[in-house]
Amino acid sequence: MRNLKNFHRRVLRSPNGLRLTASTWDVATDSVICAFGPTKEDVLIRVKRWNQGSGSSPQLLDTLQQIASWDAPCPLPDLDCDSILDLHYFSESSTACIVLVGGDIVVVRELPQHGEERIEIVGSVDAGISAAAWSPDEELLAITTRADTLLYMTRDFENVTDITFTSDDLKASKHVSVGWGKSETQFKGKRAKVLRDPTMPEIVEEGNLSRYDKETSTISWRGDGAYVAVNSIEAESRRVIRVYSREGVLESVSEPVNGLEGAVSWRPSGNLLASIQRLEDRIDVVFFEKNGLRHGQFDLKLTREDMEKWGSTIQLRWNVDSSVLAVCFDDRAQLWTMGNYHYYLKTEIPLLSKILRGQPASFVWHPEVPLRSLIHDGDGLQRLDFHLHIASGSTSPPNDYGIIGVIDGKKLKLTPLRLANVPPPMALHDITLASNIIDVAMSNDITDGKSNRIAVMDHENIAIYHWNLKAKPNKPPVLLISGKLSHLPDFTSRDEYPDAIPQQITWFDQDHILVLQSRMVGSMILLFRICSSSLSLVHTIDIALTQSILTVQEKTTPRVYRHSSDGYILEERVLLHSTHDQALDVVVDALARFSKNVSDVKLIHTMARTPTGSVGTIAFGLSDSGSLFANERRLARDCTSFLLTPAHLIFTTTQHLLKFVHMASVGDLEVPPDTPETDERCRSIERGAKLVTVMPSIFALVLQMPRGNLETIYPRALVLAGIRQNLNNKKYRTAFLACRNHRVDMNILHDHSPQDLIANVGLFIDQVGKVEHIDLFLSQLREEDVSNTMYRETLSPSIFSEDTVQQNSLVAMTQATDCSKVNSVCDAFLSILQTRKATNLQNVITAHVCKIPPDLEAALLEIAKLQNAQSDQADRAVEHICFLADVNKLYDNALGLYDLDLALLVAQQSQKDPREYLPFLQSLQEMPTYRKQYTINDFLRRHRKALKDIYNLSVFEEFKSYTIKHILYEDALQCCRYNEDEIDSIMRVYAEYLQKELRYKEAGIAFEYLHEYTLASEAYRLAQLWKESLSCATSIPLPEPQLHSLARTLADALIEVKDFQSAATIHLDYLADIETGARLFCKGYLFADASRVLGLHQRTDLVESVIDTGLVEGMGAMTELLAECKAQLNAQVPRLRELRVKKAEEPLAFFDGDVNGGADIPDNVSLAPTDASTSGGSLFTRYTNRTGTVGTNATRRTSKNRRREERKRARGKKGSVYEEEYLVNSIGRLIDRVNAVGDEMGRLVVGLMRRGMRERAKAVEGAMIEVVALCKACVGEVFQNDSKDSNAAAKENEATDRPKGGDGVLWDSMEEVQARREVPLVKDFEKLSLIVGQ
Repeated sequence: MRNLKNFHRRVLRSPNGLRLTASTWDVATDSVICAFGPTKEDVLIRVKRWNQGSGSSPQLLDTLQQIASWDAPCPLPDLDCDSILDLHYFSESSTACIVLVGGDIVVVRELPQHGEERIEIVGSVDAGISAAAWSPDEELLAITTRADTLLYMTRDFENVTDITFTSDDLKASKHVSVGWGKSETQFKGKRAKVLRDPTMPEIVEEGNLSRYDKETSTISWRGDGAYVAVNSIEAESRRVIRVYSREGVLESVSEPVNGLEGAVSWRPSGNLLASIQRLEDRIDVVFFEKNGLRHGQFDLKLTREDMEKWGSTIQLRWNVDSSVLAVCFDDRAQLWTMGNYHYYLKTEIPLLSKILRGQPASFVWHPEVPLRSLIHDGDGLQRLDFHLHIASGSTSPPNDYGIIGVIDGKKLKLTPLRLANVPPPMALHDITLASNIIDVAMSNDITDGKSNRIAVMDHENIAIYHWNLKAKPNKPPVLLISGKLSHLPDFTSRDEYPDAIPQQITWFDQDHILVLQSRMVGSMILLFRICSSSLSLVHTIDIALTQSILTVQEKTTPRVYRHSSDGYILEERVLLHSTHDQALDVVVDALARFSKNVSDVKLIHTMARTPTGSVGTIAFGLSDSGSLFANERRLARDCTSFLLTPAHLIFTTTQHLLKFVHMASVGDLEVPPDTPETDERCRSIERGAKLVTVMPSIFALVLQMPRGNLETIYPRALVLAGIRQNLNNKKYRTAFLACRNHRVDMNILHDHSPQDLIANVGLFIDQVGKVEHIDLFLSQLREEDVSNTMYRETLSPSIFSEDTVQQNSLVAMTQATDCSKVNSVCDAFLSILQTRKATNLQNVITAHVCKIPPDLEAALLEIAKLQNAQSDQADRAVEHICFLADVNKLYDNALGLYDLDLALLVAQQSQKDPREYLPFLQSLQEMPTYRKQYTINDFLRRHRKALKDIYNLSVFEEFKSYTIKHILYEDALQCCRYNEDEIDSIMRVYAEYLQKELRYKEAGIAFEYLHEYTLASEAYRLAQLWKESLSCATSIPLPEPQLHSLARTLADALIEVKDFQSAATIHLDYLADIETGARLFCKGYLFADASRVLGLHQRTDLVESVIDTGLVEGMGAMTELLAECKAQLNAQVPRLRELRVKKAEEPLAFFDGDVNGGADIPDNVSLAPTDASTSGGSLFTRYTNRTGTVGTNATRRTSKNRRREERKRARGKKGSVYEEEYLVNSIGRLIDRVNAVGDEMGRLVVGLMRRGMRERAKAVEGAMIEVVALCKACVGEVFQNDSKDSNAAAKENEATDRPKGGDGVLWDSMEEVQARREVPLVKDFEKLSLIVGQ
């Protein structure tokens, strides 16, 4: 699908009196080495270097630099003069090697060293040389002599192989053809000649020589230098291609081919050898395999006149990457490419001289740059650069028809891929011109809405066609205007500029075309006006050497840019004056500057706006090395092809990825990462695929595979962009069909712009139209916001317009307040559909059923309304609702409506057995209303409703039994709220139920409500509610011994739970035990209460034995606690610090469990996965579960491993990965404990001072202050929190699934360590001012 476009041409005319005979490349400097002579008149050979001038003002003639010259008389008497067979330049040594027909091999040293000669004859062949060629690695020189021998010479010109051609060589290959692709091997039916061997051809060729054969020999090396092919005449009767190995061993010879000529060129990829076969009516390029067998051919499409005139002698040359075959004739060269097993003639290059000398043009490909070449004859040299270019139409909707123009000689193959996806080499229409086409251009804007214009140019003519793409059926393009360039008024003639040739054609607007003409020095732009019946030249612009001209439509004004040879993108301001039919040009500032190897350039003008301003015109360029530029910014280094649309830059990469970049200003262009799994802007494609065209209107992208076949894909980025654009334009039908055709979740129709859809539900219904389509949309609704999950907007926030930002904020507010997206959409549709039930009843049913939860009752009520009026419609509605919902649930809901006819209608649509539901429905029909409702509700397990129905039947015992059976006590109490007797009865059974369920507090309240104080007191006792229990006990009243026993039991229970104050109160109030009560107050550090009680009861004798003893015991307990806290802090804080340092310095050792610097810790097995089970995994695979064998993963996920790891995590054993988490949690618990004992410590210090124990108070207070200070000092270090790292870890964990088994426990531990922990507050301890000396 790609054409060859010449974007760089320079010309070197031979100096007066000199004849150019050979040329080659100097790869190091990218210059050309030329050889002039010898001729009959002048035997002097001159070797010169042609250096290129600057791109803007080249002075090409002045850069021809002399290297050496010498006389070269021919040593062979049968030749008029000597001639050059091969010129090769060794860049690393600045040496040229020239092989002459007379037999001399000459070395020319451009920079000779001391003791070396500039010109040296390093070898000579007495018999003369017929052909010579250097191997691709420049290590071997293959020479065929006029004595039918083959010589191999090394780089030092030592002869290593001498082989003689003999007739016995023809026996080297036994050719057996299996007839691949031949008609004789195809099945022709039963009447075919079944007895004939299909592998034997009908005509056996003998290898007869062509009458145009020049009896020359040709040598061609394979690309890897392992084999060499020699085409020579054997016994003056047959052409033979011999294949020799690098060691000089004959591998094969070609099969006999009649009319085979001397050309041979081995494709560098190594699969084919190309040669020429001349037949009576045509000339073919024929191919051979390495084994000598034929392997296809193609016709050069020459007429008999052409064969006789300039096709008498032909040579072939493959370029370095095997993509282009150059066919050289007497006065021209043609470049052929292959795609899908078809050979296309892409361009034709005329020679500078029009004199036919009976020898083909010399064509030399660059050994490193695939599409760079030299072509010369005796009069001069042309340096040419090509690039593969797709002639395509507009990619802007709605004119994106996907028009592709493929040049094939005189034919232009046209296909609008949007209308007819015709695979190459076929095409929908062919346009045939008189000469071979060199360029074609499509008008990108269809202004009249009916036709597109196509400009086709060859070397002499321009033809304008118009093509009506909207006609059905599609018709071929119609010729509008055709004219010869030389006949146009004021056209620059070849006589004035003999080296000028048309190079490129492009459209300026619908009525003007631009032609870029290449000349010897500089270029020229020609502006033509398309008149009614002819072309007229409006204006010419002389410019510096230019690679291409480009046009772009900026608002309503077309603008012309040119890509200069030095990389600048310059604007040529062309102002048209229709009244005077004139134009003038003004060069303005450069738009961009690319590197010199950028050949493929495209422009786009977009009206999008960003916070930094409007985007304007951007130049995108692709270099030969794969760098993609936007103006001067490099976007990618591995690009292979790219396309532009108003919304996207699309390009492919060498990693076989297709990427989409949202169009924006150059600084805002965001290239997506290589993540096709998560980013819609990146997609994997077939290896080697390249872009052909894009059609955003149908979301289609066409790729061409390396073989040449086309593949049309619908990338998610294009589809979603089109859907969003259609939704913004309220084209709901187009957006819906796109979702339906491309399997896009239809929730995007709502989630992209919820406000718009809710406000335009009527428009949505009118546009979508079909009831089935509306049902499809409603049935796929779910609560997930797909615009934030699976179809997240990939536009950069800087590209969003203000309207989009406001809309997104409204959507966020709506999502925050709306409880159900599905229900709101369904309600919005129901509000519109309620007035359209005649046509959209099915949609009404669907909207009810699709709610969350499904509103089946409302849908069934809609059907019930139709049941009597329109039975047929009711039947269809029931059938539809049974399709949408579970028929069993529908049957239950129909019963729940107490509509037996509706329930019967639903049951008939189900798979239920009539013997099951008919008797049941008949029995219901005979029941009273409340009994029927009770039976239905009980059948449906709607027990609360059934309870109300049975209460209305006034059968209390049945009501009570039903309450007990289904535990409906609260509902029963509500039903009986006006009947005290019934309430008491229900309350009693409820209290008994609560006591059985161990809900003692509620049971005690219920018993006390019923005045059952004995049961209530016992229930309160079990609930440890001592006040309520003793209150009920005194209400019985309970005898004093039993009351004392109950009080003692309650006090003991309270002591067990350390509620010393309540226990002391019981001993004082109910047992009159003052001493025990005071001791209990002291145990609770309530020394003031203990002193008050003893003073109240005049028991000062107990002060020393009770209060002082309690103070000493309390001080001992507190001192021991504070000492333990201090020791724990002094041990754990340094250990935690050590762990974190180790983790930062050596994370691998930390996660492997070696956190002790190699210390001998026998139980260092605390890792979730052991070393043996995770060999080959990184430190992160231990909890990300991303690598490892199937067996180890399966083992880790067992519950046994999980429980074992949970135990290890709880222990936090030293040396394990869980130790850090354990230490942090332990210190946190310690701080909580210190805060909890602060009040008790304060009461203890006051008590000690009141009893005169100042030193003890001072000691315990000092210990408390020290511990609090230690806690405050370490809290910042222990609970450190790096919010940045925590947020990064949280994002990473969100993107990774939690592993199972033992790995999951480690995962939880790591999350706990990385999570943001709230720093605990250490309460201040208030010192007693009476204690001094602290």
